[in-house]
Amino acid sequence: MRVLITGCNGYIGPVMSTVLKQAGHEVSGVDTGYFAEPSSTGFLRKDVRDLTPADLTGYHAVVHLAALSNDPMGELQPEWTHEINCGGSLHLARIARDAGVSRFLFASSCSIYGASENEFATEISPVQPLSAYAISKVKTEEGLDRLANAAFSPVSLRNATAYGVSSRLRLDLVLNNLVAWAFTTGKVQIMSDGSPWRPIVHIEDIARAFAAVLDAPREAIHNEAFNVGATEENYQVRDLGQIVSETVVGSTVTYSGKSSPDPRNYRVDFSKIRQALPGFHTKWTARRGAAELLAACRELNLKEADLQSRSYIRLKQLKHLLDMGELDETLRWKKAVAA
Repeated sequence: MRVLITGCNGYIGPVMSTVLKQAGHEVSGVDTGYFAEPSSTGFLRKDVRDLTPADLTGYHAVVHLAALSNDPMGELQPEWTHEINCGGSLHLARIARDAGVSRFLFASSCSIYGASENEFATEISPVQPLSAYAISKVKTEEGLDRLANAAFSPVSLRNATAYGVSSRLRLDLVLNNLVAWAFTTGKVQIMSDGSPWRPIVHIEDIARAFAAVLDAPREAIHNEAFNVGATEENYQVRDLGQIVSETVVGSTVTYSGKSSPDPRNYRVDFSKIRQALPGFHTKWTARRGAAELLAACRELNLKEADLQSRSYIRLKQLKHLLDMGELDETLRWKKAVAA
């Protein structure tokens, strides 16, 4: 297939591109460029809200990753998250359908389950979004359901909390953050009491799930939602802390007590995707991922100051662009950037 990846220069984008190319697809990318070097080339530099049907002509599928990417960014200005994550996504889906794109793969999130620690959430469980980010994912899924037709198959892939090494590494994700703290300070810094449950998934496994959906027969994926991860990879945050302390020799788990209790607390069942897409299974575990992240910290010679650096923290970079006057009140670039 000819596949367009939105958010190609984000955290997951580079890994997604590699996996889809290895699967034999012809891959192109579009990205607004918040996290790309100004001189970066090889992709269409454009906001998804401003794409037109002409930009999508000739593609068989869209892999839609572009979004304001987590809860802290979502709470900065909730209306931005609604406009970009929901409004932008549904605009993109409509023009994709108009351009004859047959598959639209949407990166949703298991965070839509919110607080369901007493049972494992499935794709038919009630959703309880607790943040602007999670609400935007729910609203987008609802909009995509209304757009589905005989020629246009949207698919919502509800990813567990991502981790793993990327050329656009993030340290604002739970396992990545814990390993970075352990490596740079010797402390596995947990900002809650460690009791909340989280399902986690490696970004390579996320990419492999998207590849499996692209390869699946239409009847297996049309207008479906899939939790992406592995049921055995649900962890309490304290358990992740213990894995990290055993991986980063000499580090110890600490609980800061500075943060209020985290209301997000959910475990997720991932059996549906394995049943619907028999060729898909996850390869990574938290322990293997922690070892990979430790090796990356060593290679990058990561320092404690990097834990708050805009190079690794998405909210810091967005605030930097706003403070420098690079972005307007809609988070669009004030000056057009040459393609």
